[in-house]
Amino acid sequence: MAMRSYLYSADTLPTDTEIPDKVLGISEHNWDIPLAHLLLTGRDPRVVPSMIWSAPVGIGADFDGGADLLLSVLSLVGKGDVAERDDFDELVRKITDHLGKQRKRYLLLEAGEILQARGGADTASEEGESAFLKLTREVIDTEIEPATRRAEAALSGGDDAWVESLRRNWRNHFASFYSPVLYFSFSDGTA
Repeated sequence: MAMRSYLYSADTLPTDTEIPDKVLGISEHNWDIPLAHLLLTGRDPRVVPSMIWSAPVGIGADFDGGADLLLSVLSLVGKGDVAERDDFDELVRKITDHLGKQRKRYLLLEAGEILQARGGADTASEEGESAFLKLTREVIDTEIEPATRRAEAALSGGDDAWVESLRRNWRNHFASFYSPVLYFSFSDGTA
């Protein structure tokens, strides 16, 4: 299985019994939860039921706040000497356009495949669901919130070393697969 982090948008959050009516694809990333996904879910993140897994391992967050945070960081990164400038600028245009087309009220991060690789058990058992829930909370506490704080510091003029590292390695952090149709899709991907 190719472990992926999936990001969607919707106007409502999933519940224990229903997924939102219109779920749009934003991005998927292989083998990790990239910085772009962490920043996009950086505003008001909370654990929500998964649309893919039978456990509460989804993360819902504010779309506008997260999109603004990511685009602000990309703008800051772009103000310096970026490796492969033309490719970076094209990716920023693609992300900006895609987020504009897929805009909804919430972003929904589905990282169950990544969490399973990190030690999540089978969600069919109570112990497995509890382990996944703990890992999901850890993503918020140890990845999303620290990435958000670091981005805010950089945007306020601090953490130049971090910004320089993003300029050198931007592909690792931002170059995910951005598309309205992802491996797990819930509609035709159009608004």
